[in-house]
Amino acid sequence: MKKEISKSLCLYFNNNFPKVYFKSKKKYTVTLGIGGNIGDVKKRFNMLILMLKKDNRIKLIKTSPLLKNPPFGFLEQDDFINAIIVLKTDLSPNNILKLCWIYENRFKRKRSFKDAPRTLDIDVIFIKEKGVDIKINTKKLIVPHAFYKKRQSVLIPLKYI
Repeated sequence: MKKEISKSLCLYFNNNFPKVYFKSKKKYTVTLGIGGNIGDVKKRFNMLILMLKKDNRIKLIKTSPLLKNPPFGFLEQDDFINAIIVLKTDLSPNNILKLCWIYENRFKRKRSFKDAPRTLDIDVIFIKEKGVDIKINTKKLIVPHAFYKKRQSVLIPLKYI
């Protein structure tokens, strides 16, 4: 199903987006932003969900609908598809970040320049421990994500979580 928000913004609904999955007693609740604009992004996101379901280190909790939106920064590229994934894990925040990089690499993410086209981008937006927001400000990880309040690609899908 497709729902147009404006000329440049469109929501898509399918079997995996949005979806409520499991409850879990794992330590951390992690909100991830995912995005991509190279190739069949919707298919890639569905493959990511299948991989996450099989990963014993995490439990999927819920996903947002998919949002098609224009790029920012470098504008000479295709529109992006973005979504939010909420999961639970006992992994530390630094290991959560490493896990995101592992999944990006599995889908051949290349970091050629800032705001470049990509197959899969995974950003840590929020981390909660037992319902309490965690704040982190290191060279590699900033939580909450430094720019989430400025990005429709995060804010619109978050409304559905």
